[in-house]
Amino acid sequence: MFHYLFHKCSFSIVVIVIITNKYIKLFRLSNYRGPTKPLPKSAEAVVIGGGSLGCQTVYHLAKMGMTNVVLLERDRLTAGTTWHTAGLLWQLRPSDVEVELLAHTRQVISHDLEQETGLETGWIQNGGLFIASNKQRLDEYKRLMSLGKVYGIESHVLSPAETKDLYPLMNVDDLYGTLYVPKDGTMDPAGTCTTLSRAATARGATVIENCPVTGIQVSTDDMGVKRVKAVETFHGTIQTPVVVNCAGYPVCCSKMIINMPNVRDHDASVYLRLQGDALSVGGYEQNPVFWDKVSDKFAFSLFDLDWDVFMQHIEGAINRVPALEQTGIKSTVCGPESFTADHKPLMGEAPEVRGFFLGCGFNSAGMMLGGGCGRELAHWIIHGRPEKDMYGYDIRRFHHSLTDNNKWIRERSHESYAKNYSVVFPFDEPLASRNMRTDPFHKVLTEQGCVFQERHGWERPGWFNQDGAAPVLDYDWYGAYDISKNQNYKYNELLGKEYTFDYPPHHHVIKNECLTCRHGVSVFNMSYFGKFYLTGPDAKKAADWLFSADVNKIPGSTVYTCMLNKRGGSEADLTVSRLEAGAANLPLAPEANGDAYYLAIGGGVAEHNWNHIKTVLQDEGLNCQLTDYSEDMGMISIQGPKSREVLQEILDTDLSNEAFPFSTHKVCNAAGHKVRAMRLSFVGELGWELHIPKDSCLPVYQAVMAAGAKHSIINAGYRAIDSLSIEKGYRHWHADLRPDDTPLEAGLAFTCKMKSTIPFLGRASLEKQKAEGLRRRIVCFTIDEKVPMFGLEAIFRNGVPVGHLRRSDYGFFIDKQIGYGYIRNPDGGVVNADFIKSGKFTLERMGVVYEAKPHLKSPFDPSNNRVKGIYPDNYHNVYKANAQ
Repeated sequence: MFHYLFHKCSFSIVVIVIITNKYIKLFRLSNYRGPTKPLPKSAEAVVIGGGSLGCQTVYHLAKMGMTNVVLLERDRLTAGTTWHTAGLLWQLRPSDVEVELLAHTRQVISHDLEQETGLETGWIQNGGLFIASNKQRLDEYKRLMSLGKVYGIESHVLSPAETKDLYPLMNVDDLYGTLYVPKDGTMDPAGTCTTLSRAATARGATVIENCPVTGIQVSTDDMGVKRVKAVETFHGTIQTPVVVNCAGYPVCCSKMIINMPNVRDHDASVYLRLQGDALSVGGYEQNPVFWDKVSDKFAFSLFDLDWDVFMQHIEGAINRVPALEQTGIKSTVCGPESFTADHKPLMGEAPEVRGFFLGCGFNSAGMMLGGGCGRELAHWIIHGRPEKDMYGYDIRRFHHSLTDNNKWIRERSHESYAKNYSVVFPFDEPLASRNMRTDPFHKVLTEQGCVFQERHGWERPGWFNQDGAAPVLDYDWYGAYDISKNQNYKYNELLGKEYTFDYPPHHHVIKNECLTCRHGVSVFNMSYFGKFYLTGPDAKKAADWLFSADVNKIPGSTVYTCMLNKRGGSEADLTVSRLEAGAANLPLAPEANGDAYYLAIGGGVAEHNWNHIKTVLQDEGLNCQLTDYSEDMGMISIQGPKSREVLQEILDTDLSNEAFPFSTHKVCNAAGHKVRAMRLSFVGELGWELHIPKDSCLPVYQAVMAAGAKHSIINAGYRAIDSLSIEKGYRHWHADLRPDDTPLEAGLAFTCKMKSTIPFLGRASLEKQKAEGLRRRIVCFTIDEKVPMFGLEAIFRNGVPVGHLRRSDYGFFIDKQIGYGYIRNPDGGVVNADFIKSGKFTLERMGVVYEAKPHLKSPFDPSNNRVKGIYPDNYHNVYKANAQ
């Protein structure tokens, strides 16, 4: 069962879809008057919902060649709430992918549709103005401005006086500054959707209104996989292998008067939008009303405006435009809006039923993201995966334990709504529905001052506060609904100190965790990792096809590898350990009569990995079993020059280089408990991971800390891992390695078995790319100035923008800011070593330019001596000199 909670501007929606073995029943009907066209007997795809996403999806499907596609709308196009959406389009967002999605929407609305149909969509290019009432907000806008330069988006930081000249009615007395984007604009929802449907129809698609869907037939194939079979309506059944659920609920606002650029005042949580001779005013409050029961007759419908809720927006709007206080209200509009648990849409193929796609839950951004997302969804349906990195929108990002939990859905979607206009800081964490998934170390680490991060529902260590425990408390709903706010909430106070684009106050604490690892020994709790076993008659075939590296080495070997898509993009990076055949010794070893593999995967993306593997196994018809033991084992990583001395005291196996080389593993005893020890490192040091059965976790951890006491062992968190790994040049999936990056572009060619003849998924694309030469590739940059960077900073070569940083952090050992980003040749040519060496590079951060040094190899330990356990007596001076 899916449970997705959506809400907006005083209302929320729960959409429930029940999936049985043969049927999907949709609990949302309407009064119907009979379809506007006869239903075809079959279709290549059926899109449900005639709002922004539905119309964009059917248009892009038809444009990509899928002409036998049907759109079914239960009432009339835009009848849900698209008809009264604000229709704002802002080109700049704190995400490169979203900037690209928005650019495509703008291209479709402002140019393509008119060229194709001769009809106007109602696009108005009246510009956009972002209001900053404090330095932090203006810093955020400056970050967007720098990123925009990479994409050719014109924007200007204005002083209060310049803002007044542009918008004479505005009160600028309390302004810190503004960001003006001249080519932002306003879309007409009805005109856009009508034109999209006509353009799709002209290419062969069929758009049918007044035809509610009553159910979806599901069949089960010979492998037990559920697949979409048909769509049922009151007027007949359409046989189809693909259904796209675009039955979302876009925007709500309250409307008033005037004529200027669109305005977003994030700090007042209001927007002002040009609408003819009127000005629409809307916003996001802390106490939205949940709409728990969706009416089956909600079409072109509204709710009575709750003035007690909305007055906070009126007050903010009057402060910004005082003339509104003396102006009458022309009309009000109040309808539902969909908000999701992480403020991102729900897209892609549902893991429970093949052929059932989602395109909904757009958090007030359905119109402006519609064009880009419609194109990606169409590509997803036709080719199996989107072109861009859509992981952040992919429904497979959520673990089933979360989507089946109504408390998590309700709390997280409330926070998503309440923080819709909050500054997007690099290290923010949610407060809602925490402690959903905890490991055996959680209590003891909390007592030692651990400041946790939330990933995939898991609590994982971020860093260790030196001033005592800072536990995460139950959600207080930000004081809404007469719920008392948490008092003296230390975790929230520490989080608030991170609300900066400077180095945080505890920068020195993270530095100590990093340098202790570099010079001594640190313990990292990595228990949130996904831990899967791949077994069965076709396990070797599956491993050969799934993994880019050759993992079929001798049992006891561990291999770092990628998993790719058809285009060679990196769907995952992980370690794969080959196991001995034998009887089960769970959770440390599965029963295996033949080939068996242990997969260790970053916990934040484990669900994505799980579903990618299952999908590939289904597509290839491979007889394998994939089993999940993530919550049955903990995992600690002991890293640093002193790690061998510590672990040799508690492990009953020889840890010398000869007996236990790098990239190997074995089951052994740790303080009397069975563990799987792996000699690996994600920080670039000598070290081992211990994969430990849940009940043995605390005794093993306590033994490690006792043995390490004389070596001044400390706990360290993922903030240290982020710094240490970027210093070493290791990739983070979904940061500097994504589905739109190939291993060749990412500097990971060594993970691909190209010298063998073994076929693997994505190989053909890599061979083609290698033959043609790389048009983009990742480069490491360092700067001498000690200024924080976080990613999205623009990269210039000889004054020309060539890319942006994907990831950046401070390297405490080399004592420099480090950034990684993909660069391209502006002429479209190959990006090779000569291109990098011959250019003068700069990085732009918030409008300020810094000289940057490019590196073809990691500036830290490029010879990989440290992971081999080679530490010269004077290594600190040697490596610091190498970094210069």
